[in-house]
Amino acid sequence: MIQHIPLEKILFLDIETVPGSGSWDELSEAEQKLWDKKTRFQRKEDVTAEEFYDRAGIMAEFGKIICITIGMVEKNETLKIKSFSGHDEKKLLQEFGEIFNSPRLNNVILCAHNGKEFDFPWIARRYLINGIQPPVPFQMFGKKPWEIPHIDTMELWKFGDYKSFVSLELLAHVFGIPTPKDDIDGSMVSSIYYIEKDLQRIVDYCEKDVLTLANVFRRMRQEDLLKRNINLD
Repeated sequence: MIQHIPLEKILFLDIETVPGSGSWDELSEAEQKLWDKKTRFQRKEDVTAEEFYDRAGIMAEFGKIICITIGMVEKNETLKIKSFSGHDEKKLLQEFGEIFNSPRLNNVILCAHNGKEFDFPWIARRYLINGIQPPVPFQMFGKKPWEIPHIDTMELWKFGDYKSFVSLELLAHVFGIPTPKDDIDGSMVSSIYYIEKDLQRIVDYCEKDVLTLANVFRRMRQEDLLKRNINLD
């Protein structure tokens, strides 16, 4: 029962990702060929590899992380939030990894929406690509499924139905939680980053998603909504 999980042991997180380069022309010839091969069977016949490049932000081999936001619940029912963001992905990952040196995060339980298919593997892959060992909670090799305590709110909502996908926005709506999509949505992140060059707007969006994620989990436990507080120590 998820009601038995100590709330203070859960690390709620969300990431924002973009294509590794701002445009197709910035890719090397080798990268363009590899992208073409990678996406050949995902594209419609009339869509070229170049036209499909705006999807690179969802593939860890061709994208990069520009923001990781985390949140943890304090005893006073407040969600403390901290964001790691920037243009230097390696530095961002190093700073994020340092939080796991804290005794408080021993045996931490990660929680994300669609985290098992996206956030958790994405983070681990980008660590390796940047030449860094992933933090312990993201090292899953050799572990049996029941030895990995991570929580995925989309998986919880499926109740064993593997045909279904549900967005965090939809779950927020059905649970009566204020929607995080009051400014931008995921499809706009790349253009806001590369064209508008407004990283802070993306960070704000990511932080709203983490608060919504935590409150969706709370609703699944039949608990009241959390308040938000910035600057998690």
